[in-house]
Amino acid sequence: MKDLLMGVRDAQRLGPIRAAIEGKITNGKGAELTGLSVRQFKRLKARVHRFGPQGLFHGNRGRVSPRRLALAVREQIVALLQHPQAHLNDCHLRDVLAERGLSVSAETVRLIRRGLGLAPKRRHRPPRHHRRRLRAARCGSMVLIDGSEFAWLGPQHPPFTLVGTLDDATGEPLSLVRRAEEDLHGYTQVLHDLITTWGVPEVLYGDRIGIAVRNGRHWTCTEELEGRQRPTQFGQMLEELGIRYIAANSPEAKGRIERNWQTLQDRLPAEVALHDVHTLEQFDAFLPDFLPRCRAWFGITPREPDAAWRRAPHHLDRILACRYPRVVGRDNVVSIPGYTLQLPPGPFRCSYHRARVEVRELLDGRLLVLHKDRVLLEEPAPAGPFILVPRGSAQADRRPARPSAPRQSVQLSEDRSPGFPAGDRALLAKTPRRPTHEHPWKRRPFKPQPLPQPAG
Repeated sequence: MKDLLMGVRDAQRLGPIRAAIEGKITNGKGAELTGLSVRQFKRLKARVHRFGPQGLFHGNRGRVSPRRLALAVREQIVALLQHPQAHLNDCHLRDVLAERGLSVSAETVRLIRRGLGLAPKRRHRPPRHHRRRLRAARCGSMVLIDGSEFAWLGPQHPPFTLVGTLDDATGEPLSLVRRAEEDLHGYTQVLHDLITTWGVPEVLYGDRIGIAVRNGRHWTCTEELEGRQRPTQFGQMLEELGIRYIAANSPEAKGRIERNWQTLQDRLPAEVALHDVHTLEQFDAFLPDFLPRCRAWFGITPREPDAAWRRAPHHLDRILACRYPRVVGRDNVVSIPGYTLQLPPGPFRCSYHRARVEVRELLDGRLLVLHKDRVLLEEPAPAGPFILVPRGSAQADRRPARPSAPRQSVQLSEDRSPGFPAGDRALLAKTPRRPTHEHPWKRRPFKPQPLPQPAG
């Protein structure tokens, strides 16, 4: 047996055993001094008499465990831990190895990492006491929505925003959309992807961002008569879809999606580095493959098996659009800030003068004019990329104007005074008529003429 270092417990037992071998004490006294049974004391006494002090060691001491991690697997773990760009935490590395067919626990990864002298990726804080909200019982009963700005391609690339949704019952990320900032287009796009892939949820849970809720106290006269504030463009979409929106008053209230962002900020840049993703186009193509892996990693079984998803409605593209109620002008023109739309004649060449219509700007850039749920006019999307922004807002004023040639419209004044869109103000403007100097109103002083007297 190899020379091994003796521990404190074995050193304490060696003295009484040697005294019993030399006959100075009895076996019962030695068992009492070592805290062993007489039978076990006799076994150790025989082993020390035969092998010396090394007889106190266990028989497997110094041998390689048959359950020891294979050298090839250990080398893969070390290579991933020492990756120059992908910084994986212990659980993430365990999941990556599981996808490669290697079953390794996170504790094993932690022991190897500590053996290499590597610090953990994130500092673990002691848990704080809080009251946990019970998860929704069914899939699709509640969906959380939020956006997060982060350097998703790594610290050497500029940050951008991801807008995503998370199922409250299972904890699975459902959809992700890349945007330059958290805007209406991103919220509408992620809602479109959610509905087309999974269905219509019952409740949407988010923060009090101005895209979803109105935070101002100003009420218009029409709103005072109706008894409620008119919702935002995104809120009108949710109302038509029958989705109730819950606005959280603090980030902790929607802590599940906040923790999901923290997890994605930890794993997604590492996965991007592992798969050599360096451009935004590659990143957009990588997201659809990354989402199913996240569901396999973090998804849990809901309390009730029946899902609450509803079927996507017909003409979903018409619902996910900005709405602008308008009154048709005398020349059958409808205008929204920036350009005008010429309505075609109706049946039997009837006019739509003074008719109340609704102009909708769809997510793909198309324009629809609706009258009693009937499409009067459909304009194609403009050339190039399109961003859905509410017309009349500061962001809409900064975006490029639509080309006027395909719409066959007249360039109107750029006046954008409050209360009158640019097109309506230009159409309603008339040249004032001034009376001539011979007009009776111009005579000074004005003397009324006497009425003619009847004859006789």
